[in-house]
Amino acid sequence: MSKAKAVKTAPYGRWESPIDASTLTANAVRLDAPQLCNDVAYWLESRPDEGGRNVLMRQQLGREPRELLDASTSVRTRANEYGGGAYLATEDAVFAVFDNDQRVYQIPLKQGHSLTPAPLTPKGDYCYSDFCLDSERNRLIAVREDHSAVGEPVCTLVAIDLRGSLTVTVLVEGADFYSNPRLNHRGDKLCWLSWCHPNMPWDGTQLTLAELDAGGELHTPQVVAGGDSESIFQPSWSPSDQLFFVSDRSNWWNLYRYDDTGTVCVLPMDAEFATPQWVFGMSTYGFCGDDKILCTFTENGQWQLGLITPKKTQKGYRFSALKSPMTQISNITTSAEHLMFIGANANRAPALYHLLAHSIGHAAAPPMAIVRRSQADIVEPANLATPKAVSYPTSDGETCHGFYYPPCNVGYQAEPDTLPPLIVMCHGGPTGATSSALNYKLQFWTSRGFAVLDVNYRGSTGYGRDYRDSLKAHWGVKDVADVVAGAQYLVEQKLAHPGQLIIRGSSAGGYTVLAALTFSDTFSAGASLYGIGDLTALAEDTHKFESRYLDTLVGPYPETKQRYLDRSPITHIEQLNCPVIFLQGLKDKVVPPAQAEAMVKALTDKGIANQYVTFANEGHGFRAADSIEEAITRELGFYRRVFHLPA
Repeated sequence: MSKAKAVKTAPYGRWESPIDASTLTANAVRLDAPQLCNDVAYWLESRPDEGGRNVLMRQQLGREPRELLDASTSVRTRANEYGGGAYLATEDAVFAVFDNDQRVYQIPLKQGHSLTPAPLTPKGDYCYSDFCLDSERNRLIAVREDHSAVGEPVCTLVAIDLRGSLTVTVLVEGADFYSNPRLNHRGDKLCWLSWCHPNMPWDGTQLTLAELDAGGELHTPQVVAGGDSESIFQPSWSPSDQLFFVSDRSNWWNLYRYDDTGTVCVLPMDAEFATPQWVFGMSTYGFCGDDKILCTFTENGQWQLGLITPKKTQKGYRFSALKSPMTQISNITTSAEHLMFIGANANRAPALYHLLAHSIGHAAAPPMAIVRRSQADIVEPANLATPKAVSYPTSDGETCHGFYYPPCNVGYQAEPDTLPPLIVMCHGGPTGATSSALNYKLQFWTSRGFAVLDVNYRGSTGYGRDYRDSLKAHWGVKDVADVVAGAQYLVEQKLAHPGQLIIRGSSAGGYTVLAALTFSDTFSAGASLYGIGDLTALAEDTHKFESRYLDTLVGPYPETKQRYLDRSPITHIEQLNCPVIFLQGLKDKVVPPAQAEAMVKALTDKGIANQYVTFANEGHGFRAADSIEEAITRELGFYRRVFHLPA
């Protein structure tokens, strides 16, 4: 009989971990954008070990998957900088945006045809996304972003000729942004979403419906839902050509149906059936047959599967939650017989799951098959910290939410009567949310003896529009109060060392980090990953999609410029007196490197310990394996120096 390994006693933060930097990227891919075409599945794999290349995969269900394109090709659109909706799979061809030139290509699939891609759009400074096929008129309808003129790029809905003429025709123009052009099955109606500055798509969007004539011209467009204070998400046509969409008009993103008699709520619930539209092509529901809708929804930060069916004997719909082990679910895609989604939980990394459509009507826990894992189970479950949902009081008598992770390593225990260092994590956005799904970047810390609080500060999604809107005009105030209150709450609960409180975050979360370090004295160190130190610089120098985002988060600019100055860490640098590490991609157009460089210079001039780590080939977020591994290794080394925690 083998003997159990002895448990070592060592200070928190000094434990040897089974999760090293290479674990984060070892045989790992990021799964995205699954699509079904009958019984053929497609998806994208972002591969860190190939520099973040987006690989287009194809699999006849039940057979082995294969790459559809050669190793030199990455499928990615730069539309709105964040991309999404980069391809469309049909029976005869796949249409995809290639990253190297942002043109749309047709990849034929018919037997006897070469897979050689052919360009459909001309060369030029354009980005395309979010396609639908207009087969009767032999064209694609898509979003186009035109960067060819001086000033902001111009966004339109366009028709792309499929006969090889390289002709692109503008169909709809005038709004600042468009998404989700969707043609009904008869081909005589087109719907789409649009919004204008200063709205973001989770603030206010319009759903427009128009008739199409035989030549493809649009007639009698009418706004059927939405406005400046209503966010519409994922308009979709059912197999019987009913128009469905998600709206937050009730405070919660719920599912609605529109027809000639008006709009009805399919399922009123205090739950969210949508998520912020940061990228194109997002999906939280799909049709399986004329009467069934497979959906995902979130309550209290946890995502679940559900089935919606019409009642047989009366008007309305019946809802049943489907049991699954998942707590994070996204990217639902359906065909007549098959269903797919990306799911994860606290012990399993994201994977692409497949269900048979007929199975979900007969079982509360339908059988699911894994099509593709993002990463194998390479860490023993006993070494994975289990998240605990926490809610705690914050400023203004309100409540904040998050997930607490204790230190966890079966090979170690802490010295008696000691408390762990705490890392408070701030998600990006700030309109976004963290989740309880397995994240090796988080477990990297807990397995070394750090506790973690992953905060869904006010402004996060998943808790209704009121909670999401509560950050408006208060960014840099309420989010800071929430992360400070979270750290103090865990100190009071004897779950964190009061002298070893760390805060880290990326992008907008990086701003919360720098603001918390500047405007409070709670934390002793911080890490800003491509974060914001100067709100005025961000208002004056960022991409179109977010160029007016701060109007709602802070205030109209330049009318409220003083508020920007008041909340910018760079203008109150005399108050920032603890060590900070900055990690920055030099190709970042969302938060340019000048932001980090100004903070680094100011801290250096003050004599405050800091570190500036740059990545020459990275943009907003790190995609390559060596960048991901170096970033977290340098961050760990920084904390250990600050708190004298040698390995």
